[in-house]
Amino acid sequence: MTLPVRQVQTGRVRSVNGPVVEVVGLAGAAMFDVIAIGRAGLAGEIVGIDGDVATAQVYEYDGGLTPGDPVTSHGEPLSITLGPGLLGRVFDGILRPLDPGVPWLAAGRATAADDTTWHFVPTASAGTQVDAGATLGHVVEGAHFEHRILVPPEIHGTLTWLGSEGSIAADAPVARIDDIEVTMSQRWPVRRPRPARSRDRGARLLRTGQRALDLLYPILRGSTASVPGGFGTGKTLLQQQIAKWCDAEVIVYVGCGERGNEMIDVLDDLARLVDPRSGGPLRERTVCIANTSNMPVMAREASIYTGVAVAEYFRDMGYDVVVIADSTSRWAEALREFASRTNQLPAEEGYPATLASALAAFYERAGSFTSLGGRSGSVTIIGAVSPPGGDLTEPVTAQTRRFVRAVWSLDRDLAYARHYPAVSWNESFTRDSDSVALLRADAGDSEWAQHRALALALLAESERLESLVELVGAAALPDGQRVTLRSARLLREAVLQQDAMSEHDSYCGEAKQQALLAMVLDIHQRMVELVAAGVGAETIETLDLAEVAAARGSSGPDDVDAVVAIRDAAIASLKALA
Repeated sequence: MTLPVRQVQTGRVRSVNGPVVEVVGLAGAAMFDVIAIGRAGLAGEIVGIDGDVATAQVYEYDGGLTPGDPVTSHGEPLSITLGPGLLGRVFDGILRPLDPGVPWLAAGRATAADDTTWHFVPTASAGTQVDAGATLGHVVEGAHFEHRILVPPEIHGTLTWLGSEGSIAADAPVARIDDIEVTMSQRWPVRRPRPARSRDRGARLLRTGQRALDLLYPILRGSTASVPGGFGTGKTLLQQQIAKWCDAEVIVYVGCGERGNEMIDVLDDLARLVDPRSGGPLRERTVCIANTSNMPVMAREASIYTGVAVAEYFRDMGYDVVVIADSTSRWAEALREFASRTNQLPAEEGYPATLASALAAFYERAGSFTSLGGRSGSVTIIGAVSPPGGDLTEPVTAQTRRFVRAVWSLDRDLAYARHYPAVSWNESFTRDSDSVALLRADAGDSEWAQHRALALALLAESERLESLVELVGAAALPDGQRVTLRSARLLREAVLQQDAMSEHDSYCGEAKQQALLAMVLDIHQRMVELVAAGVGAETIETLDLAEVAAARGSSGPDDVDAVVAIRDAAIASLKALA
């Protein structure tokens, strides 16, 4: 896209209030223009205009900025450069590189120097008509990833010249369409969704490798999910596991206001983990945007839009992308701080009245699309929510539930009981279950919906009985209810728990997930039959099912045969009790 550039305008700072700066003298400025503030050229964005006074939010530390300092506007909205060199890198909230070994950006510096050239392989033919989104060629990032060079949106015409195969810089021309030169990189405003030909109606499953999610609360590619949970419930760890093991082709990880040491852990894990697709480091297909709690607060507000814009760029190449935002609560807090400093009328708990619409606009950019070039791609958004004190009724959590397709709510009691992932079966839900059931049935697994319903019913009944046990004790319950309690405990231990540190259990393949759930349900059904035949619960409870509970970690991630053997042995032991 070629962004319209207006005449350079100059003005001066009138007042400074933390990250909020009032500017005068920018007569030709427009909403969301990027400006350079002060002698250091600090990056800022105009977010309000009242006559000759423009209000801007600053994306950098503005200590030392004083009234009267110069301000320059180049008439461009907040935009980022998209092109080769994104994967495997670390950027700040407005996509400026922060890689180890690369000097940290000086104040006001727009980009880091990068002399990298890329081996361009043309795939189009000069003299042909090309539309927006058409493929001109590709370069290879890392060892295996094919980065497709596309005609930018809003450009189409005759391909009058196409560069030959060879090493080319990202900002050097590789093609000419009519009279417009096209480079491998392109600028795009982060707050504007990239255009696509259509939204796809066909459903495709997103597999995460986490049993509690894939079996009970699955989502589709292009869907949205929220992970609410209080401090210490494992939100970041769960999102890291999804980033490592989900079957998306590109991961965009946005560390939005979280602790810096957690971001370092994420980067280390991604560098060490072997990508099952390519055999190289997983980080080679990951873009990390770090705007941690010690970085400027307003860049936090922009970081999630930056992450989605990067995801849409890879979506247009025909890839499935997952955006992980950790956490949207910190993003909402940046909105609240800015609203407070600009004297906006506060709504619930001090958040701006526009919170709901901002959340809706963010999650609306997810979806499965047919790109302008005719390729199918998707953007799936998974956002963590950190409610203060674990209060799931607070505004960010409550509003987010309105706009997402799934909620994977984390329970403090489960987390403190060392049940990982601490996904609550009382508070979690998915709106994609019917579509997933059809996909599973088409793939030959017609029993998935029934097994899921039985598992949820078993968990719900167990929850009800637990309250009775606290009053009268388990021995006072009828035999059938005691069996239900034991089966539910086995379901939690053998299926829903997952050890993120285990070589065998950190990831679980789809076939093994189904085998583990079927094993527990078969054992439960056999115990119910024994009770109906007159076998007492005391007798059934003498049977040692420790091997069943350990089956998830004692066999490989895709070892179905081992699970079936353990199930058969347990069923045989139960039959011997009759």
